[in-house]
Amino acid sequence: MKDERTKKDEYQKALSAYTEAMKEFHKGRFEKAADHLRTVIEKHSSEREFADRAKMYLSVCEARVSETREAPAPKTYEDFCHFSVYQMNLGHYDEAQKWLEKALKLKPEEAVAHYLMAAVLARTEKPEEAFEALKKAIQIDKFYKLLSQNEADFEPLWEDKKFRLLTRLT
Repeated sequence: MKDERTKKDEYQKALSAYTEAMKEFHKGRFEKAADHLRTVIEKHSSEREFADRAKMYLSVCEARVSETREAPAPKTYEDFCHFSVYQMNLGHYDEAQKWLEKALKLKPEEAVAHYLMAAVLARTEKPEEAFEALKKAIQIDKFYKLLSQNEADFEPLWEDKKFRLLTRLT
């Protein structure tokens, strides 16, 4: 009975450590996730289910950390836009917004940066600013009217009357 309880406790500890690692991983905090994953591997190797997964995710984390250290600094409008999308995907909205501001300084007449800025602002719960950025993108290129209707980044705005008026197809 004691062995069974000890195994169950060990399993719960491994599960908890692995869960913490995955929280950090999904937030894009790859260095912290890697630290947690190493703990899973070192302290809970008897729980192969978690240890094997931890090894796999550890290699992903190490690659991601390496990529961010080796990535060249963005220099062009396109670089700024691409890098902002990368930051958005990591959930780093403030960082994405900084890169988009640089893109907009270079080419304020381009719709892409306005559209991406609207998405960032929608995600950071700044609806009025998001509407203004989306309005500029649509004024420059009507394509963004249709695109925004199905964009998950705008989900917080979908029920807003202003959003529906701005993106209607008529």
